Amino acid sequence: MTHLLLDRLARLGRFLWSGWVGVAGLALFAALWQQGHEAYGDFILPSPLATIRATGELLSSAETWRLAERTTLRAIQGFLLTAALGGALGLVVGYSAAAMRLARPLLTIVMGVPPIAWIVLAMIWFGSGTGTVLTTTVVASLPLVFANVAESVAARDRSLEDMAKVFGAGPLQRLRTIVIRHVTGQYFSALAVALGSTFKVAVMAELLANIDGIGVALAMSRSNLDVAQSIAWVVIIVTVIFIIEYGAVQPIRAELERWREAARPWGVKR
Repeated sequence: MTHLLLDRLARLGRFLWSGWVGVAGLALFAALWQQGHEAYGDFILPSPLATIRATGELLSSAETWRLAERTTLRAIQGFLLTAALGGALGLVVGYSAAAMRLARPLLTIVMGVPPIAWIVLAMIWFGSGTGTVLTTTVVASLPLVFANVAESVAARDRSLEDMAKVFGAGPLQRLRTIVIRHVTGQYFSALAVALGSTFKVAVMAELLANIDGIGVALAMSRSNLDVAQSIAWVVIIVTVIFIIEYGAVQPIRAELERWREAARPWGVKR
Protein backbone atom coordinates (compact mmCIF):
# COMPACT_ATOMS: atom_id res chain seq x y z
CA MET A 1 0.00 0.00 0.00
CA THR A 2 2.83 2.40 0.90
CA HIS A 3 4.64 1.52 -2.34
CA LEU A 4 1.54 2.34 -4.42
CA LEU A 5 1.06 5.64 -2.61
CA LEU A 6 4.70 6.64 -3.15
CA ASP A 7 4.46 5.62 -6.79
CA ARG A 8 1.41 7.82 -7.31
CA LEU A 9 3.02 10.74 -5.50
CA ALA A 10 6.14 10.39 -7.68
CA ARG A 11 4.06 10.43 -10.88
CA LEU A 12 2.08 13.41 -9.59
CA GLY A 13 5.34 15.23 -8.86
CA ARG A 14 6.66 14.57 -12.37
CA PHE A 15 3.35 15.73 -13.85
CA LEU A 16 3.42 18.99 -11.87
CA TRP A 17 7.09 19.59 -12.63
CA SER A 18 6.46 19.16 -16.36
CA GLY A 19 4.03 22.08 -16.09
CA TRP A 20 6.99 24.49 -16.18
CA VAL A 21 7.28 23.83 -19.91
CA GLY A 22 3.64 24.83 -20.32
CA VAL A 23 4.23 27.98 -18.26
CA ALA A 24 7.11 28.88 -20.59
CA GLY A 25 4.81 28.40 -23.58
CA LEU A 26 2.19 30.67 -22.01
CA ALA A 27 4.86 33.30 -21.31
CA LEU A 28 5.92 33.21 -24.97
CA PHE A 29 2.29 33.56 -26.03
CA ALA A 30 1.86 36.56 -23.70
CA ALA A 31 4.99 38.19 -25.16
CA LEU A 32 3.65 37.81 -28.70
CA TRP A 33 0.29 39.13 -27.50
CA GLN A 34 2.00 42.22 -26.05
CA GLN A 35 3.82 42.77 -29.34
CA GLY A 36 0.51 42.63 -31.20
CA HIS A 37 -0.99 45.11 -28.75
CA GLU A 38 1.89 47.55 -29.25
CA ALA A 39 1.56 47.22 -33.02
CA TYR A 40 -2.24 47.58 -33.36
CA GLY A 41 -3.40 49.40 -30.22
CA ASP A 42 -6.06 48.86 -27.54
CA PHE A 43 -9.09 48.83 -29.82
CA ILE A 44 -7.85 45.93 -31.96
CA LEU A 45 -5.95 43.95 -29.32
CA PRO A 46 -5.94 45.03 -25.64
CA SER A 47 -2.78 44.28 -23.68
CA PRO A 48 -2.52 41.17 -21.50
CA LEU A 49 -2.64 43.33 -18.35
CA ALA A 50 -5.81 45.10 -19.53
CA THR A 51 -7.37 41.73 -20.28
CA ILE A 52 -6.42 40.44 -16.81
CA ARG A 53 -8.06 43.50 -15.23
CA ALA A 54 -11.21 42.96 -17.33
CA THR A 55 -11.23 39.29 -16.32
CA GLY A 56 -10.93 40.24 -12.66
CA GLU A 57 -13.86 42.64 -13.00
CA LEU A 58 -15.98 39.90 -14.58
CA LEU A 59 -15.07 37.37 -11.91
CA SER A 60 -16.10 39.81 -9.18
CA SER A 61 -19.69 39.55 -10.42
CA ALA A 62 -21.97 36.71 -9.35
CA GLU A 63 -23.63 36.82 -12.79
CA THR A 64 -20.34 35.82 -14.43
CA TRP A 65 -20.09 32.71 -12.26
CA ARG A 66 -23.70 31.83 -13.07
CA LEU A 67 -23.18 32.15 -16.83
CA ALA A 68 -19.89 30.24 -16.69
CA GLU A 69 -21.53 27.47 -14.67
CA ARG A 70 -24.37 27.05 -17.18
CA THR A 71 -22.02 26.93 -20.17
CA THR A 72 -19.59 24.60 -18.39
CA LEU A 73 -22.34 22.15 -17.39
CA ARG A 74 -23.68 22.01 -20.96
CA ALA A 75 -20.22 21.54 -22.43
CA ILE A 76 -19.28 18.84 -19.88
CA GLN A 77 -22.51 16.96 -20.58
CA GLY A 78 -21.75 17.05 -24.30
CA PHE A 79 -18.15 16.00 -23.65
CA LEU A 80 -19.16 13.04 -21.47
CA LEU A 81 -21.69 11.88 -24.07
CA THR A 82 -19.02 12.20 -26.76
CA ALA A 83 -16.47 10.28 -24.68
CA ALA A 84 -18.89 7.46 -23.85
CA LEU A 85 -20.60 7.07 -27.23
CA GLY A 86 -17.49 7.68 -29.33
CA GLY A 87 -15.39 5.27 -27.30
CA ALA A 88 -18.01 2.50 -27.15
CA LEU A 89 -19.02 2.72 -30.83
CA GLY A 90 -15.40 2.96 -31.98
CA LEU A 91 -14.47 -0.08 -29.91
CA VAL A 92 -17.29 -2.13 -31.45
CA VAL A 93 -16.86 -0.98 -35.04
CA GLY A 94 -13.06 -1.37 -34.93
CA TYR A 95 -13.43 -5.15 -34.67
CA SER A 96 -15.25 -5.36 -38.03
CA ALA A 97 -13.64 -4.37 -41.33
CA ALA A 98 -17.05 -4.30 -43.01
CA ALA A 99 -18.43 -1.95 -40.36
CA MET A 100 -15.39 0.29 -40.79
CA ARG A 101 -16.01 0.59 -44.53
CA LEU A 102 -19.67 1.32 -43.87
CA ALA A 103 -18.87 3.98 -41.25
CA ARG A 104 -16.28 5.96 -43.26
CA PRO A 105 -18.73 7.67 -45.71
CA LEU A 106 -21.11 8.40 -42.83
CA LEU A 107 -18.27 10.07 -40.91
CA THR A 108 -17.41 12.13 -43.98
CA ILE A 109 -21.00 13.35 -44.20
CA VAL A 110 -21.26 14.23 -40.51
CA MET A 111 -17.86 15.94 -40.37
CA GLY A 112 -18.51 17.77 -43.64
CA VAL A 113 -21.57 19.58 -42.28
CA PRO A 114 -20.50 22.88 -40.62
CA PRO A 115 -21.33 23.18 -36.90
CA ILE A 116 -23.42 26.27 -37.61
CA ALA A 117 -25.69 24.15 -39.83
CA TRP A 118 -26.16 21.65 -37.00
CA ILE A 119 -27.01 24.54 -34.68
CA VAL A 120 -29.73 25.75 -37.07
CA LEU A 121 -31.17 22.24 -37.39
CA ALA A 122 -31.02 21.67 -33.61
CA MET A 123 -32.84 24.97 -33.04
CA ILE A 124 -35.63 23.74 -35.33
CA TRP A 125 -35.77 20.33 -33.64
CA PHE A 126 -35.28 21.29 -29.97
CA GLY A 127 -35.83 25.05 -29.77
CA SER A 128 -33.55 27.45 -27.91
CA GLY A 129 -32.55 25.26 -25.00
CA THR A 130 -30.00 22.82 -23.64
CA GLY A 131 -30.99 20.19 -26.22
CA THR A 132 -29.63 22.40 -29.00
CA VAL A 133 -26.27 22.79 -27.25
CA LEU A 134 -25.94 19.08 -26.43
CA THR A 135 -26.84 18.01 -29.96
CA THR A 136 -24.37 20.31 -31.65
CA THR A 137 -21.51 19.55 -29.26
CA VAL A 138 -21.94 15.79 -29.60
CA VAL A 139 -22.32 15.85 -33.38
CA ALA A 140 -19.29 18.12 -33.77
CA SER A 141 -16.98 16.10 -31.50
CA LEU A 142 -18.13 12.48 -31.62
CA PRO A 143 -16.77 11.62 -35.14
CA LEU A 144 -13.22 12.49 -34.07
CA VAL A 145 -13.30 10.26 -30.97
CA PHE A 146 -15.10 7.47 -32.82
CA ALA A 147 -12.66 7.49 -35.76
CA ASN A 148 -9.56 7.49 -33.54
CA VAL A 149 -10.79 4.61 -31.40
CA ALA A 150 -12.03 2.54 -34.35
CA GLU A 151 -8.78 2.98 -36.30
CA SER A 152 -6.73 2.13 -33.22
CA VAL A 153 -8.72 -1.05 -32.59
CA ALA A 154 -8.40 -2.07 -36.24
CA ALA A 155 -4.61 -1.55 -36.11
CA ARG A 156 -4.10 -3.61 -32.92
CA ASP A 157 -1.46 -6.34 -32.79
CA ARG A 158 -3.47 -9.51 -33.33
CA SER A 159 -0.48 -11.72 -32.57
CA LEU A 160 -0.60 -10.53 -28.96
CA GLU A 161 -4.25 -11.55 -28.77
CA ASP A 162 -3.41 -14.96 -30.23
CA MET A 163 -0.66 -15.42 -27.66
CA ALA A 164 -3.02 -14.42 -24.83
CA LYS A 165 -5.61 -16.86 -26.15
CA VAL A 166 -3.03 -19.67 -26.09
CA PHE A 167 -2.36 -18.91 -22.42
CA GLY A 168 -6.06 -19.14 -21.64
CA ALA A 169 -7.11 -15.47 -21.61
CA GLY A 170 -10.81 -15.03 -22.37
CA PRO A 171 -12.33 -12.34 -24.64
CA LEU A 172 -12.97 -9.88 -21.81
CA GLN A 173 -9.50 -10.32 -20.36
CA ARG A 174 -7.91 -9.79 -23.81
CA LEU A 175 -10.05 -6.70 -24.28
CA ARG A 176 -9.02 -5.27 -20.93
CA THR A 177 -5.32 -6.11 -20.96
CA ILE A 178 -4.45 -5.74 -24.66
CA VAL A 179 -6.99 -3.85 -26.75
CA ILE A 180 -7.96 -1.13 -24.28
CA ARG A 181 -4.33 -0.46 -23.38
CA HIS A 182 -3.51 -0.17 -27.07
CA VAL A 183 -6.43 2.20 -27.65
CA THR A 184 -5.89 4.42 -24.60
CA GLY A 185 -3.28 6.73 -26.17
CA GLN A 186 -5.36 7.51 -29.27
CA TYR A 187 -8.55 7.76 -27.22
CA PHE A 188 -7.27 10.36 -24.78
CA SER A 189 -5.55 12.35 -27.53
CA ALA A 190 -8.92 12.59 -29.27
CA LEU A 191 -10.62 13.50 -25.99
CA ALA A 192 -8.22 16.42 -25.49
CA VAL A 193 -9.25 17.83 -28.88
CA ALA A 194 -12.93 17.01 -28.29
CA LEU A 195 -12.90 18.86 -24.97
CA GLY A 196 -11.93 22.14 -26.62
CA SER A 197 -14.35 21.49 -29.47
CA THR A 198 -17.32 20.95 -27.16
CA PHE A 199 -16.71 24.24 -25.38
CA LYS A 200 -16.27 26.15 -28.64
CA VAL A 201 -19.42 24.72 -30.16
CA ALA A 202 -21.39 25.19 -26.92
CA VAL A 203 -20.53 28.90 -26.81
CA MET A 204 -21.34 29.24 -30.52
CA ALA A 205 -24.72 27.55 -30.04
CA GLU A 206 -25.53 29.81 -27.09
CA LEU A 207 -24.60 32.90 -29.08
CA LEU A 208 -26.60 32.00 -32.20
CA ALA A 209 -29.60 30.52 -30.39
CA ASN A 210 -29.62 33.25 -27.71
CA ILE A 211 -29.35 30.68 -24.92
CA ASP A 212 -28.40 31.91 -21.46
CA GLY A 213 -24.64 31.43 -21.01
CA ILE A 214 -21.24 32.77 -22.00
CA GLY A 215 -22.32 32.92 -25.65
CA VAL A 216 -24.95 35.56 -24.83
CA ALA A 217 -22.41 37.50 -22.74
CA LEU A 218 -20.01 37.49 -25.69
CA ALA A 219 -22.77 38.79 -27.95
CA MET A 220 -23.43 41.66 -25.53
CA SER A 221 -19.74 42.61 -25.30
CA ARG A 222 -19.52 42.49 -29.09
CA SER A 223 -22.50 44.82 -29.46
CA ASN A 224 -20.86 47.20 -26.97
CA LEU A 225 -17.55 47.02 -28.91
CA ASP A 226 -15.83 46.04 -25.65
CA VAL A 227 -12.86 44.08 -26.99
CA ALA A 228 -11.19 43.68 -23.60
CA GLN A 229 -14.31 42.13 -22.09
CA SER A 230 -14.75 39.85 -25.11
CA ILE A 231 -11.21 38.54 -24.71
CA ALA A 232 -11.78 38.25 -20.94
CA TRP A 233 -14.68 35.87 -21.61
CA VAL A 234 -12.41 33.85 -23.88
CA VAL A 235 -9.82 33.72 -21.07
CA ILE A 236 -12.47 32.37 -18.71
CA ILE A 237 -13.48 29.66 -21.20
CA VAL A 238 -9.88 28.61 -21.82
CA THR A 239 -9.18 28.54 -18.08
CA VAL A 240 -12.12 26.18 -17.52
CA ILE A 241 -10.82 23.93 -20.31
CA PHE A 242 -7.35 23.90 -18.70
CA ILE A 243 -8.83 22.97 -15.32
CA ILE A 244 -10.87 20.09 -16.74
CA GLU A 245 -8.14 18.71 -19.00
CA TYR A 246 -5.25 18.88 -16.55
CA GLY A 247 -7.34 18.32 -13.45
CA ALA A 248 -9.30 15.30 -14.72
CA VAL A 249 -8.58 14.04 -18.25
CA GLN A 250 -4.78 13.92 -18.11
CA PRO A 251 -4.57 12.43 -14.57
CA ILE A 252 -6.98 9.66 -15.59
CA ARG A 253 -4.89 9.03 -18.69
CA ALA A 254 -1.71 8.86 -16.61
CA GLU A 255 -3.36 6.39 -14.24
CA LEU A 256 -4.46 4.12 -17.10
CA GLU A 257 -1.06 4.33 -18.80
CA ARG A 258 1.08 3.42 -15.80
CA TRP A 259 2.54 0.56 -17.85
CA ARG A 260 4.30 3.07 -20.11
CA GLU A 261 6.55 4.08 -17.21
CA ALA A 262 8.54 0.86 -17.60
CA ALA A 263 9.39 1.76 -21.20
CA ARG A 264 11.08 5.02 -20.22
CA PRO A 265 14.87 5.17 -19.77
CA TRP A 266 14.53 5.77 -16.01
CA GLY A 267 11.68 3.27 -15.62
CA VAL A 268 12.00 0.02 -13.71
CA LYS A 269 10.97 -3.10 -15.60
CA ARG A 270 8.24 -4.92 -13.77
